[in-house]
Amino acid sequence: MVTLREYLNDKKITDKKDRRLIMKFIKKAIEQELTTSNEVEEVVKDVIANIRKNGDAAVKEYEIRFSQSDRPLRVTEEEIEASIANLSPEVKELIDRVVARVSDFAQAQLECLTPFEKEFGTGIRMGHRIVPIEKVGAYIPGGRFPLLSSGPMVVAPAKVAGAKQIVACSPANFNGGIHPAVLYGLKKSGATDIFAVGGAQAIAAMAYGTESIPEVDVIGGPGNRFVAEAKRQVFGKVGIDLIAGPSEVLVFTDDTANPQKCAADLLAQAEHDPFARAILVTTSKEVAERTIEEVESYLEQFSKTSPAHESWKNFGEVVLADSLQEGIVLCNDYAIEHLHVHAEDSRALAEEFYNYGSLFINENSSVVFSDKVSGTNHTLPTNRAARYTGGLWVGSYVKVITHQEILDDGVDLLARHATAQSEVEGLEGHKLSAALRISKETV
Repeated sequence: MVTLREYLNDKKITDKKDRRLIMKFIKKAIEQELTTSNEVEEVVKDVIANIRKNGDAAVKEYEIRFSQSDRPLRVTEEEIEASIANLSPEVKELIDRVVARVSDFAQAQLECLTPFEKEFGTGIRMGHRIVPIEKVGAYIPGGRFPLLSSGPMVVAPAKVAGAKQIVACSPANFNGGIHPAVLYGLKKSGATDIFAVGGAQAIAAMAYGTESIPEVDVIGGPGNRFVAEAKRQVFGKVGIDLIAGPSEVLVFTDDTANPQKCAADLLAQAEHDPFARAILVTTSKEVAERTIEEVESYLEQFSKTSPAHESWKNFGEVVLADSLQEGIVLCNDYAIEHLHVHAEDSRALAEEFYNYGSLFINENSSVVFSDKVSGTNHTLPTNRAARYTGGLWVGSYVKVITHQEILDDGVDLLARHATAQSEVEGLEGHKLSAALRISKETV
């Protein structure tokens, strides 16, 4: 697959009229995307305003309109118990393992966040504490399938962090409620309140609170474009983890890669969503060509309704790099959600990558393992957000808050500095507050 620039510069496209038509088409596509984005923004703005004003009544209105659900918003303990009673021991065991591994990894991360207090000069003690966020909102998407790991990925780190209340919302798209496996995962992970509410209305309800749904302090979890836009609009009223879009994967290879594994790894993420992006960057033309062949062959075996068909057709990319170093530069520029390295010595290359949501080192470190059960979180940055943030983690649910205590000689030192600086800045109140602390014995 060639890039747009390569396409426009192709020798076959020399006619200015053809080039103008191509650019006109591109401009129209961009305008259409912007129009769609603007429409989503306006819809979400109305949803938030209505819920702020009308609470539960507005939430129920949107549930009926968007989800065809008129059930009670809260999922009661009785409903949860009755629902999960039908789960097989095998499914429960799978979910138990997910919860345990995600929790263990989150606990190890939390242990790296160390409170401290030390002296920074005589009489000047400063430090910070690690404090859990009290009330967490967890959004669990409904999706096309009941994803067993989705609940634990969002809720378990909040539990490990020490949140006192974890409010979980998920669409009522399974027989008039939340899928039993999702409910089980939420309970095992530590959700304290569960609501069968989806979409932007769930985000708005958790951000502002309603008669039934508690107001929270931070909201985590992935969702569709309406959920993502709602998180963007409520940010500031509450904290958010990140704004995540459709799944992305970049498989980076040298000439030793196995095209079958490359193709499988691309399609595993492509099947998440019709807008998912699956990208191959390779130094080998043979690997590129054979991977494309394997993708097409596998797709013939996929169900006709699989999103992978549309995803690969519209958003699949294959890029041929001249060298490993050029390929690494390309990978860092993509700043992709999942970066999977299939190379002869993947470990040696690992530290050269710095823009990614999560890195998968060697051909057998399947992204699917992280999606399901390895323990690292699968809620990760997309749309090049990996340039400035990582994914959802236990740190998303804690605050690092500083403190200080000034005593003895430290008071005089800082007071004299602050008085002089306030004089220069013309801040009378600051100068007064500092000057009152200057030792009379040293004046």
